[in-house]
Amino acid sequence: MELLSCMLKNQTLDSFTMTIRSESLFLPIFLLLIGSLSFHSGCYYDNEIDLYGDLGCDTVGVTYSGVVEPILRNVCYSCHDEQNNFGGITLEGYDKVLPFVQDGSLLGSIKREDGYAPMPQNQGPLPECDIQKIEVWILDGAQDN
Repeated sequence: MELLSCMLKNQTLDSFTMTIRSESLFLPIFLLLIGSLSFHSGCYYDNEIDLYGDLGCDTVGVTYSGVVEPILRNVCYSCHDEQNNFGGITLEGYDKVLPFVQDGSLLGSIKREDGYAPMPQNQGPLPECDIQKIEVWILDGAQDN
């Protein structure tokens, strides 16, 4: 009986020791697992085309005031507003833009066609969608809308 009691105590002691050992290993293993998961799901940079594919360019309802003028203001006015007027070209305001639309130089320059100064100068070309929007506006009659 004593032998049985001793064996039970040893088995209980072994179980208790195993529980303590497994619990003491739990936290480091848990932290390692969480750390490895966060490593695999860390920050990365996507762009819209990678995430959603090429969604196309929305050229429906292009207006001067809503689409074209903001593009010109953001890209062209730093050199071609009324104050700067580089190259004698002012694109600030519909009446100032219209002559360059009519002679083809606005579209020729932003499309970087032969015979036109490529614009914006000393920079990469406008995004293709912006060029398409300006071209659609011109093809639709370049209205002051």
